[in-house]
Amino acid sequence: MVQYMDFTDDLVTGNDLIDGQHQELIGKINDLLQTCETGDGKKKALNTLDYLEEYTNFHFSQEEALQEEIGYPGHQTKHQEFVQSIKELYEMLEEQEGPTDAFVQQVNKNVVDWFVNHIQGFDRAVAEYAKQK
Repeated sequence: MVQYMDFTDDLVTGNDLIDGQHQELIGKINDLLQTCETGDGKKKALNTLDYLEEYTNFHFSQEEALQEEIGYPGHQTKHQEFVQSIKELYEMLEEQEGPTDAFVQQVNKNVVDWFVNHIQGFDRAVAEYAKQK
């Protein structure tokens, strides 16, 4: 079952730049899920995954620059885990005819759940640290 994401209050970090980028990422994740749900095909899903990976890399570089600016001990390792998950999804999709139920389950687990937990834990901690500086 497709599990769409919403930008809810528990995902707000208080940093407008980061929150705006999170909203954009959630939109792209939902685009990927919608592509899977509507059966728009492998090519569209791969293109959406490509954009998600590119924007994720951009977003993470912005977050890491903010962490460096405020002297926060970085969490680049967590970011690398997410990027690896995107690569694994890409490989999974390439091996199949198109987005399968198993692929959607992996998106839900490795993208949706990871992203929500990451924002609620690490990103909010960074934002709180920045406020104290």
